[in-house]
Amino acid sequence: MALKYSRQREAIWQFLRDRTDHPTADAIYTGVRMTCPGISLGTVYRNLMLMQDLGKIRTVSVGDGTVHFDPNLAPHDHFVCSVCGKIFDMPPADLSSLRESLRESAESGNLPGHIEGYTACFHGVCNGCTDRNSSRT
Repeated sequence: MALKYSRQREAIWQFLRDRTDHPTADAIYTGVRMTCPGISLGTVYRNLMLMQDLGKIRTVSVGDGTVHFDPNLAPHDHFVCSVCGKIFDMPPADLSSLRESLRESAESGNLPGHIEGYTACFHGVCNGCTDRNSSRT
């Protein structure tokens, strides 16, 4: 499907495309307003959902009740700092033994359905917060 050019959509993409901080729609809206002062939050949401549907970005849920947006479509997991709340990309974990266990559970009928994919989100304290905390003691 060919989309008609949209200056607002392009501004959203320019703001998001090189980011690694997984911003929320509100953060994207605030950032894009600097270059597109007339843009509405609804327009940002609609364009983010369109970009997701087109496979340009993906949504990330890290358990904080907020949807975050990620332009990095390469396979990777996420690490969430429980102190500062930052979300970091990390290499995909080797979950081969877990996948094998789930395959065996599926074959024995112990799963409620067929697994088509997964996301992994690890929680802990980032190096920056660990360093700040250790420098205070």
